[in-house]
Amino acid sequence: MTIEKDLESEIRRLHYAEHWRVGTIATQLGVHAEVVMRVLGLGGFRPRGAVVRVRQVDPFVSFIEEMLKRYPRLRATRLYDMVRERGYTGSVRTLRQYVSHVRPRPKSEAYLRLEPLLGEQAQIDWAHVGRVAVDGGHRALWLFVIVLAWSRAMWGEFVLDLSVHSLCRSLVRAARFFGGVTRQWLFDNPKIVVLERHGDAVRFHPLLLELCGRMLVQPRLCAVAHPEHKGRVERSIRYLRERFLAGRTIVSVPQGNEALLSFFSEIADARPHPRLPGLTVAQAFEQERTRLLSLPDVLPPTDLVTPVRVDKTAFVRLDTNLYSAPPAYAGGTLTLVADDVSVRLLDGATQVAGHERSWGRKQVIGDPAHPEELLRERHVVGEAKGRERLRAQLPQIDALLERWIEAGRNLGSLTARTVRLLELYGKDILGAAVVGALEQGLQDPSALAVLCEKLRREKQVPVPVAVELGEHVPDRDVIPHALETYDAKR
Repeated sequence: MTIEKDLESEIRRLHYAEHWRVGTIATQLGVHAEVVMRVLGLGGFRPRGAVVRVRQVDPFVSFIEEMLKRYPRLRATRLYDMVRERGYTGSVRTLRQYVSHVRPRPKSEAYLRLEPLLGEQAQIDWAHVGRVAVDGGHRALWLFVIVLAWSRAMWGEFVLDLSVHSLCRSLVRAARFFGGVTRQWLFDNPKIVVLERHGDAVRFHPLLLELCGRMLVQPRLCAVAHPEHKGRVERSIRYLRERFLAGRTIVSVPQGNEALLSFFSEIADARPHPRLPGLTVAQAFEQERTRLLSLPDVLPPTDLVTPVRVDKTAFVRLDTNLYSAPPAYAGGTLTLVADDVSVRLLDGATQVAGHERSWGRKQVIGDPAHPEELLRERHVVGEAKGRERLRAQLPQIDALLERWIEAGRNLGSLTARTVRLLELYGKDILGAAVVGALEQGLQDPSALAVLCEKLRREKQVPVPVAVELGEHVPDRDVIPHALETYDAKR
């Protein structure tokens, strides 16, 4: 755009004399900012006779360009620190603006469009979807996703850990869901898949290799920092985020997996196939199913199997939780077998303990029979500490103990009186009385005794009278006689 000479003079005066910015001049004079920059000699246009301004960054241009040529991703702030040591006095903002114009641009890459064969490849990945509340805290929630590359059929499940055993469990469950396996499993490069990699030299995790060998599947890896190599599973995860996870709250793994399976069968499988006109994903999967490799007669085991030390209190540790073992194995070693549902302790081939697996944090999972067995083995039922004895037979007693502590009561005296009630009435009646006392807000052992007596009468149990005989009285069986014989002797 050509403008009058007097307007050019006014632009130069406002900029160099009044120090107006380019945008201010353009707004006030009603011209385009590029016209102002051309008149001022900025942006590559420099009219004859214009004043050439020396920038503070000019003495360091060759150094900056050399550094960017050697290290194209070097940050401008690091360059700023380097040129300051060499005498640069300008601002980091000025340097950052210059670097943004001269930094080498990455070359655009062209991608070859490939179409896999039927039953040839499945792509696997995980997506972090948030956190869920568990006993004792929170855990990260992950979504495992596997996609058959040809038909786009997908399967997934929510998991709370990213161990190799969790990966193998998910792969076996996916194979059972599809009714077969593809000839390749394509992974990214996490540590649970590949232990070490140098270029094309890869060392896979041995447990994953064992599973692949049993299922006759070839494991393959994407190139490092190239997630587009597994674009089908990446797009499937984006589809799940937008169509399934958006606006939905996952409060537990079972609830999330149930909703996910319904979504696959009702929505995901019914969507049109992106490359096969006229076919849905479900119809394409029916064609691909016939090309999948058959499953072995017995699916490979995926349990965590490891030797574990039993501590002095007869507990073993898994993750951050403690699981009880029989007291006879305290200080010894057992074999721990665990999946995502259960935890078993084995002595050789014999199971000696079994628990439901807890995904909480720092939880104690015990079997009530184990402390009772410990008390029996030591023959100290009558001499055991009161609170330990009550806890061993009455799991609900802890809430009553907390009430005594909060009320400032004498814990030792109240515990001894409660132990006496346990000896008189037994754990069944006393346990029901403790529950009733907690529901009614009672805490005194006298009220507990009244509830025990009430329950005894309802159940028609004999009066609990303890008869203590001296050591001089022999232990004899007393044979009762008919009372009518006394009347006959009169």
